Formats: sequence, structure tokens, C-alpha cells
Amino acid sequence: MPKTLITVVGPTAIGKTALSIKLAQHYNTEIVSADSRQFFKEMKIGTAVPDEDELAAARHHFIQHISIQDDYNVGIFEQEAIHKLDKLFKEHATVILVGGSGLYVNAVLYGLDDFPEVKAGVREELSRKLENEGLEPLRQMLKNLDPEHYKRVDLDNPQRVVRALEVCVSSGMPYSSFLAKNMVKRDFDFVQVGLTAKRELIYDRINRRVDLMMQHGLEAEAKKLYSQRNLNALQTVGYRELFAYFDHKISRAEAIEEIKKNTRRFAKRQLTWYRKDDSIHWFDHQCPVDEIVDVIDKNASP
Repeated sequence: MPKTLITVVGPTAIGKTALSIKLAQHYNTEIVSADSRQFFKEMKIGTAVPDEDELAAARHHFIQHISIQDDYNVGIFEQEAIHKLDKLFKEHATVILVGGSGLYVNAVLYGLDDFPEVKAGVREELSRKLENEGLEPLRQMLKNLDPEHYKRVDLDNPQRVVRALEVCVSSGMPYSSFLAKNMVKRDFDFVQVGLTAKRELIYDRINRRVDLMMQHGLEAEAKKLYSQRNLNALQTVGYRELFAYFDHKISRAEAIEEIKKNTRRFAKRQLTWYRKDDSIHWFDHQCPVDEIVDVIDKNASP
């Protein structure tokens, strides 16, 4: 019988961790994280890593397993995640995959897309433009070259924006035109579950989460990482805004508001990404887990 991977997706702060734990307990199985921000051991508070009680409630994999100093990407994750799933499926008929990083989830489900090689000098030229002019000109460049991907990519992540532009400039074609061309056939079936809510509620949950992060020491965590602020792993919401505060570019209050605003923008892009996948079964974030399990069981292969 085929093994089944249950994928839990949705915008940040919607309750994916809580649901994945309930599902893991119901199916007596383990959880594989596909949240690329939670991979790094130095970034605990700002990435909303599951707390000790949550980690104890179900066994998790790919949580704080690497350092911000490590050279890590979606290709490495795909290989490691598939290797881990091969092992887990020897012990469990069902495994849970949870995360807010759509690219990393898709890498596990469908494999990676085949992109053209980057022409010599393109990456360096874009990096210089980023350093000299900032991120906004690159965002506008991407909007012009690939408006479809512009709507989906994390526009606050310089690495993602530059990567898309590398492909656009090198190939003369939109980055999005190379997506989902070579889907692989995995040795497991999957059922995708998505959590959502009214936008106002999602935004309110995000705002409250940011306030809690600040209360729990996000500022101190960011200060410890400040000297390494140029690393790719730290070019992310929650840290970049506080680094600007430490550089006296904005006030502390402005930094907090920027974190909230940029996290809300990130959540909007997450939903845009996932809405394009019609295999996802959507549920309100307060839906009883029994109803979700019923849909999963009906859609899993017999």
C-alpha cells in the first residue's frame, strides 16, 4: 500500500504547528518541518520555533538543525527530506509535513524545477545593484520582467528576488515560465491540508505574535546576531527591521511596526502561492481536527 504524506500549509501565525501536532498524535507519527526560517539554530524567537512542550508532544525533524553559517538551500533540503521520509515511511504509514515555505513544500511533493544556467557576471551585477541602490529597484525590475512571480515571491528577501532576476536576465524569459515543468513521481501519495481565516483575523494574529516575540526577547536575539547581519539566513523579516533600528535608521517603535507590516505582506504572498494549488483542502483555522481527519482519510489512497 502506498504511504501517505499529509501536508499542512497556510499563512504564518494561522496555527499550523498546533494542527500538525494533533495530526501526528492521531496517526501516531512524526513531523517533518518545511519552514526554511526554522532550520537555523540561532534564530529561535524570530521564527516562532515550536516550544519545548510542542516539540515533546510529537517528534519533529528539520527544526534548528543547521547554523546560519551553513551553506544550505532548497536543493539540499529536498535531498535530505526525501531521505528522511524514506526512513520514516518504513516505520509509519503516514507522515506529517508542515511549513510556510511554499518552495520547500513543493520541492518535497513535486521535485525541483529545471532552471537555465546563470550567465557569467549576471549575479555579480545584480549584487552590486542591490548593495548600491537597495532592494526596491530590483523589485521593480522583477515586476517588469516577471509580474506573475512578482506576486508570489517574498519581496522582502533579497536572495529570492536576486535569484529570480538571475534567471530572467540570463534566459530572457520569466522565472515563472520554468516552474513546475518536471514534476517527479514520489514513492508516496500526499494529501494537502490548508488553514485559513478572514484576512483581518490573520493580520491580528500576526500583530499579536510579533508583540509576544518582542516580549520574549526578539530584540536581544537580534543583537546577538547583529555582527553577522549580512548572512543570507538573516535577510528575513523580524531581524532585518531590528538591524535597521540598531543602525539608527529607524526607531524601535518603527522597527516593530515594520516587522508587523512585512509579516502581513509575507502572509499575503503565502496565500497567493498556495491558492494556485487546487489539490489543497482548505479549512477554517478553528475547524475541529476530527473534520480534517475525515477529509484526509477520504482522500488518502486505499
